[in-house]
Amino acid sequence: MPPILTSHDRKTESGAGIVHLVEPAESSVAKAAGVCGQDIIQSIRKEVQSGDIPMLVVLDDDPTGTQTCHDIDVLTVWDSETLDYEFSLNPIGFFILTNSRALPSVEARSLIVDVCNNVRMAADKAKRKVEIVLRGDSTLRGHLPEEPEAAEEALEMFDGWIIAPFFSQGGRLTIDDVHYIKESDKLVPVSQTPFAQDAAFGYKNANLRQYVLEKCGSRFSASSFLSVTLDDVRRGGPAKVTEKLLSVPADPNQVIIVNAVVDQDMHIFVAGLLEAERSGRRYLFRTGAAFVSSRLGISGIPPLKMADLGVPTGTGAPGGLIIAGSYVPKTTAQLEVLRSRLGNKLAAIELDVEKLIGSREEADAVIEAAVNEASRSIIMGQDTLVMTSRKLINGHDGDSSLDIGSKVARTLVQLVERINVRPRYIIAKGGITSSDTATKALRMRRARVLGQAAPGVPLWRCDEETSRHRGIPYMVFPGNVGSDTTLLEVVKDWAIDGPCASPSRNKDN
Repeated sequence: MPPILTSHDRKTESGAGIVHLVEPAESSVAKAAGVCGQDIIQSIRKEVQSGDIPMLVVLDDDPTGTQTCHDIDVLTVWDSETLDYEFSLNPIGFFILTNSRALPSVEARSLIVDVCNNVRMAADKAKRKVEIVLRGDSTLRGHLPEEPEAAEEALEMFDGWIIAPFFSQGGRLTIDDVHYIKESDKLVPVSQTPFAQDAAFGYKNANLRQYVLEKCGSRFSASSFLSVTLDDVRRGGPAKVTEKLLSVPADPNQVIIVNAVVDQDMHIFVAGLLEAERSGRRYLFRTGAAFVSSRLGISGIPPLKMADLGVPTGTGAPGGLIIAGSYVPKTTAQLEVLRSRLGNKLAAIELDVEKLIGSREEADAVIEAAVNEASRSIIMGQDTLVMTSRKLINGHDGDSSLDIGSKVARTLVQLVERINVRPRYIIAKGGITSSDTATKALRMRRARVLGQAAPGVPLWRCDEETSRHRGIPYMVFPGNVGSDTTLLEVVKDWAIDGPCASPSRNKDN
């Protein structure tokens, strides 16, 4: 393979002693074209559907992990009755939304132990083998090592961890063990992006070996790592991947890094992985969304529109509701574009976060005003945006910052619960926002992932009688996915002709 990186915009990876470089993204992607036969994913799908390999159970630390899948269930509860029923359906796999990224590390660990124990008991009862994936953030934020070690506590030790944060739709690429984010025409080491400065989950290293050592302390050493390189995948194909995985002894303290630039890289890795597992290997997976769809043999489908779901659009149709709680720069840029481009076609309500986390009286007043305004505009057929103010307020440490986020999320839940009209659709922007809106405001226990509203933007529907707004299209819009215009494009795709809104205004002033 020719070198991936070039010599401009040179930057040093903090703490790694290695220079990592930034290059035009398209030159890297172009090198991946035509690297293997296009029937790899079909071969994986056939094997998965044969029932000869374990059922995949994906523990998702926020709802966005469904962003590469379609026609699969996501559970938001994990009691024995719910799990027994899901296993009785004999699916190839399913998601469990733990939302553990919103919790302090001690609580997250306890939660994962509980979920894994329940899954193990349900699998034993159904006489099914299962494989556990801890789907985490493709920008490396999350509870490490707490969640993998919790899975080990409940399910015994594995033959190694597999780390694969690649996610093509979000421009998250792994090259020479360094994880990058595509920004415009360049690849930027993830440690040089705002995600690495996260108040709860910050980190210093984009080199995944150094990242794991940074997060996991003395458990691992430099000799603990095995890399499945782009050269392995593209020159050797699945056979080389299998050979590489079996070239080291089974060891719970082994960490395998997966390099990938396009989805086909991940398909090839999975094909080789499945062969290694037939030799008896049993791995624990900490991955982004792309691994999940590859492992399930799921190919992408075009984005879904209102017509695909039979959403009524005639006279009297209500407006859609967009709830935005994410604070990442990508979300802020997308909201600015949405509001500036749609102007008075969009009813926009901004919530003052300082008041939401202040006294109960202040928070209640803000919520009441927003509920009344949103209800009026939705019933008039206006698409309505309710967004938190853009000033990020952090606590004095990671746990207190998570607590502030949870308080804001609770107020957004109250707002959605109190809006007294059924919207045409709901978009929830951000991981905690979309999780709490689904589980608490809409009371979803089992939803179906229908597909995506845009690349990387899952579209769910819950048909349970106990859910609120049964059957409503629900879009889980990650905070950090898409271009600056992606949110605008989705809202326009799901728009109908209707009355113009009055000018956007801040209801908290």
